[in-house]
Amino acid sequence: MNDIITYRRARAADISGIANLINGYAEDRVMLPRTPESIGLTLDDFIVAVDGHGRVSGCGALKEYSPSLAEVASLAVARDAHGRGVGRELVARLEELAARRGVREVFALTLTPAFFERAGYAVVDRAMYPEKIRRDCLSCARRFACAEICVRHELVAEELAVAA
Repeated sequence: MNDIITYRRARAADISGIANLINGYAEDRVMLPRTPESIGLTLDDFIVAVDGHGRVSGCGALKEYSPSLAEVASLAVARDAHGRGVGRELVARLEELAARRGVREVFALTLTPAFFERAGYAVVDRAMYPEKIRRDCLSCARRFACAEICVRHELVAEELAVAA
């Protein structure tokens, strides 16, 4: 892999790379699958990490639930890019996007809560987010055997000021 990683808003040309990355992890039952069509409908919510060859090496999306609440979703990093800070940078950029949109609180459901805790998130009860449960969890095939941990982060004044 080329050492240069560029972060930017996703484009239509990235849809296939995003889907391949997410669905590769879905095959391992680490993430839920996404269709290219569903990614295309929410493309404005995605940030991608692109390597020097133009390959999508990471992605993440901001899924809004209210004007002040959003989820860090579809966060995935190519296995050959692990350990290089790509995931942390994607989370930081999604937080900046959230702040620009006026969101004050972000959360995530994850199988790797320690990653998010290192980024300033705290483990919380998912019941804090009934909008997530109503919109997504009730229709999820894994709802009765979900192992995901809920984490949250409140954007502080400094983060909001940087995004302004």
